[in-house]
This record gives sequence, C-alpha cells and structure tokens, in this order.
Amino acid sequence: MAAPPSDHPRQVLVVIPTYNERENLPEIVRQVLALGDSFRVLVVDDNSPDGTGKVADDLAAATGRIEVMHRAHKQGLGRAYIAGLQRGIESGAPIIAQMDADHSHRPQDLRTMVEAMTEKVDLVLGSRYIPGGATEGWPWHRKLISRAGGVYAGKVLGVPIRDLTGGFKVWRRELLQAIDLPSITSDGYSFQIETTYRAVKQGARIVQVPIVFHDRVAGKSKLSRRVVLEAAVRVWRFRFGI
Repeated sequence: MAAPPSDHPRQVLVVIPTYNERENLPEIVRQVLALGDSFRVLVVDDNSPDGTGKVADDLAAATGRIEVMHRAHKQGLGRAYIAGLQRGIESGAPIIAQMDADHSHRPQDLRTMVEAMTEKVDLVLGSRYIPGGATEGWPWHRKLISRAGGVYAGKVLGVPIRDLTGGFKVWRRELLQAIDLPSITSDGYSFQIETTYRAVKQGARIVQVPIVFHDRVAGKSKLSRRVVLEAAVRVWRFRFGI
C-alpha cells in the first residue's frame, strides 16, 4: 500500500529494483536510510528465486521507512523501474530517486545528488563521465562499451548529457509525471537513455553530478550483449519518434 503524501520539503523516496540481490540488499538499504529520516526506500522485487523478496519484507518489518513491491515474475529492469517510479508518484513524494541494489551506486553520492535538487532543478543525473566522476572495478573493454555507448547515444539524439546510459538519477515528481512512464517500452540501457531524453524534450532543468561507480559487490551482472544492441538500435527510434 502506498504511503500517504508527505509535507516534508526534502522527503526522498529511493526506488531500488531487485532480482537475486539477497546478499547486497540489507547493507545498501541500511546505508540509504542512514542518510536521514527524510529518506525512504521502495524495493521492487521481481520474484527473486534467491529469496530477496523475503529479505526485503524482513527489512520492512524492522523499520517504517521501507516498502516492498512484489511482482509476479521477472520482466526486465525497465518495467521494474516504471512500476516503482509510478508508485513513487502515487505516494506524493516530492523527490524520487532511482539506484541499483548491487552497491555500484554509492549512498554518499545519493546525498550529494539530493542536495543538488534545488528549486531550479528538475532532474539530477549521477555521471561517471564528467570531471570528478569515475568507474572502478570494470575491465577496460566494459568501460569502453559504456563510454562509447553514451557518446553514440548523445550524438544521435543531439543532447549534451555525458552519461546517457547511467541509471543513478534523482527526479522531481512533476517531471516523472510529464514524461509519461506507462508509454515506455524500452529496457536496460535504452530505458535509461529514453527517460533522460524524454526529460530533455520536456525542457527539464538538468544537473549532472559526478559519481564514483563501483562494480557490484556480490552476485552476477545482468548486463548482456542483447541489452547493448537493443540500446544502439532504439536511440534512432527515440530520435525520430518511431
């Protein structure tokens, strides 16, 4: 059940999708909640066979600042984010963040990103590819794919965003409503590109904040060649509104 709207001007709902993240979830949630009482967490679990959903329920039972959304089966990262972000809109949270469960996104960077969400900003993007940003723990070829993919998407779409494939974002609720989440069908890298591109087309005021991205602490990466190829093709569809 969605939480009631809050009058707290800085309340932040942090959406964390999970699939087989049992080992990572408790610590990432602990670190997010440690940022302050204004932070809440929404875990969106796609019926993880490793019991992540049960771990999330236990965490929620221990504090009033965690909500768990259980989905019947795995439908992809994009669909999980849409479900969670939509719940965030319904909750009335003025600020809605999205981050990974595998510790690749640091809560300390989340704090900086939320602080950058002033009245003149609609979207804060965590960027690995602006001064001060970095990627740690990835082999050179994966860094190359990520960096090149972002440059490629930016050139095709004509937008000055340095890290279009990044998934660490802080949204103003009104902007999320404006980009029409239910109409998005892309997933993975292309989902991250499409949501940011839609924000640009809405005339959103966007700030890029440097982050340090770490390879996952435990578990297996869900990045696949199919996800990369899908993003390469879909950017042209975004560009021409197909």
